[in-house]
Amino acid sequence: MATLIEILKAIVYGIVEGITEWLPISSTGHMILLDEFIGLKVSEAFWDLFLVVIQFGAILAVVVRYFWKLWPFGMQENKPYIKKDIFNLWVKIVICCIPAGVIGVALGDKFDEWFYNPTGVAIALIVFGIAFIVVETMNKGKRPRIRNINEITYKDAALLGLFQMIAAIFPGASRSGMMIIGGLLLGLNRRVATRFTFYVAVPVMLGASLLKIVKFIGNPITVTEVLVLIVGMAVAFIVSMFVIKLIMNYIRNHDFKVFGYYRIALGILVLVYFGFFVK
Repeated sequence: MATLIEILKAIVYGIVEGITEWLPISSTGHMILLDEFIGLKVSEAFWDLFLVVIQFGAILAVVVRYFWKLWPFGMQENKPYIKKDIFNLWVKIVICCIPAGVIGVALGDKFDEWFYNPTGVAIALIVFGIAFIVVETMNKGKRPRIRNINEITYKDAALLGLFQMIAAIFPGASRSGMMIIGGLLLGLNRRVATRFTFYVAVPVMLGASLLKIVKFIGNPITVTEVLVLIVGMAVAFIVSMFVIKLIMNYIRNHDFKVFGYYRIALGILVLVYFGFFVK
């Protein structure tokens, strides 16, 4: 019975992860709230692993949905060849990943120690929620400089990497949120900024998941925890398949201001709840 309850909780976590990973509203902030109300009965070491690896389940949805836009190899007259445009795209993706990767490996645990708490996450939610509203207001009526993902330059990719690095430092900033804000400031249209954010998530979360798994090796793990991880990842994958399509359709005719307002409201909720109700 206890195992069934934990699996049901994992389904809820998977649903929340599958939604919040792709919306610029911080999956971390939602996980903190979720843990407060329906916390998993698992070890602390497993919880640290679960928070990251469940995200990889969501990332797999990008691999499936955009496989042929990301797969750089092809066949022509029975001979393999490399698709130059996709290869160049991967170079840009790697360039974008470098700043966050370096910071994450070097100081990731320290940043979690300093900022991974309700107050730190709430402040990041509010500050970058305001940033969304300001950037969208500034961009209103402007024609985007980049309207196709292949038009992103190596310099653009490097600068977007710096925005992603901010998310690596401040839990609650939202990796997708910071990438989209950076993209809008650099002149990418919303669809290009969002899709590039999805692509960059693949190596970022693969690397983060592998790093957490390596750190977890040697810790005991129960059958229930294994089931929780598998179920959470599977549900996050399924939900993500739908959410990715929905968000790409939504931004055809809408801006991101609504997510800015939502972030501010959630940040205030976290501050109030943990400030007045949790002692």
